[in-house]
Amino acid sequence: MINHKLNNKLIAITFLGLASLGLSGCVVNVGDGESGWDSSESWEKVQDKNRTNLTKLSLGMPKDQVMILMGTADFSEAYIQQSAQQGESNKEVLVLFYRTQRNNGDGKTTKDECTPIVLSNNALEGWGETAYSKI
Repeated sequence: MINHKLNNKLIAITFLGLASLGLSGCVVNVGDGESGWDSSESWEKVQDKNRTNLTKLSLGMPKDQVMILMGTADFSEAYIQQSAQQGESNKEVLVLFYRTQRNNGDGKTTKDECTPIVLSNNALEGWGETAYSKI
């Protein structure tokens, strides 16, 4: 009788041990780290990279090229701008925000720490506060 209880306890402990090993998992990062936020990259490096990439932009550049060069935006806005002139088509506007300066040491990126990039009908219309204020 005592052996039977001991055997049941050993079986239960063995099962729990194996189950906990089977349920534990590993996290595998799949990706090249080229797009989006890379946690190994400091905010200073991200800002420097974004400021350097801004100097490589040119007006009229296609949206795809802008996004390849700049990577994933920290924030974005999009809307359809209704044409004021009859016969003109509406304009599709996309604004991408990239972190370029640090204002608060709170560990969070906010829009006031970003430079806006304005795209209109899938082409680069401008960047910076002047371009953003004109849309």
